[in-house]
Amino acid sequence: MSKSTFFTNNPSATVSSNRILYTPSEFAKSSLMYLQEIGDLKALKEHTSERDNIQSYLFFMVMTGSGQLKYGGRNYVLSKGGCVFIDCRYPYSHMTSDDLWSLRWCHFNGPMMASIYEKYTDRGGRAVFIPKDIRAFGKVLDSLYKIAGSNDYIRDMEINEELGRLCTLLMAESWHPEEKGMRDTGKKSVVPVKEYLDAHYTEKITLDDLSRIFYINKYYLTRMFKDRFGITISSYLINIRVTHAKQMLRFTDMSIEEIGQACGLGQAHYFSRVFKAVEGVAPSIYRSKW
Repeated sequence: MSKSTFFTNNPSATVSSNRILYTPSEFAKSSLMYLQEIGDLKALKEHTSERDNIQSYLFFMVMTGSGQLKYGGRNYVLSKGGCVFIDCRYPYSHMTSDDLWSLRWCHFNGPMMASIYEKYTDRGGRAVFIPKDIRAFGKVLDSLYKIAGSNDYIRDMEINEELGRLCTLLMAESWHPEEKGMRDTGKKSVVPVKEYLDAHYTEKITLDDLSRIFYINKYYLTRMFKDRFGITISSYLINIRVTHAKQMLRFTDMSIEEIGQACGLGQAHYFSRVFKAVEGVAPSIYRSKW
């Protein structure tokens, strides 16, 4: 594992910056979320930075001043408290206004980042947003900077943990149903549906049942539930049932037939088929292994 660090202000006519350029291990590149660069800057005069086709994801926060971001065919105005999260494989540029800004940023990547970013955008995540609590993002950047500058031999694992925390914060900011033309009332209506599934998973439940109980068109309900929770109603229901089945397999002496009935998956052959599709092994094998 190696890294190159640049802790001092980098000489530039346009910005004063402190940054760490980080080179992760091959293990980190193949298996973890990894840091590429982290730092802060203060613009010294108006300028524009343009990049394209970088294998990286960029998060930055505007600490003071204002500027603009061009990304995905749109222009965004940024000011203090604004945050950016973008896929740098696509062209982007950012520029400070005459109210010269200061920024904190990190570039990072990982084998699963394309999927994470896709989930972020699918949920309505924006390239530019104002977080509910910007301090939480600042704490993650503080921790990443400290770890990247250390000599800790497990720092790639620690960086992965902090980047996971950053992605969790980003995902928490991503739910914007209005981006897809959805109404708040629709957003609220699917929470009781999930609670109903949690409570009634042992029963036979159909989309028509849910539509009737909650007075929601079943096609609209299906779309809303998937957008809100990232999983279809049928898959969510199967996961609940399998989770309860695993608990009974491990901590009771109930038979396979009894567990299938108790968790809402019916006869032993159907229960076994569904369980194996989810867990990769038959219920009896799962029980013996655990």
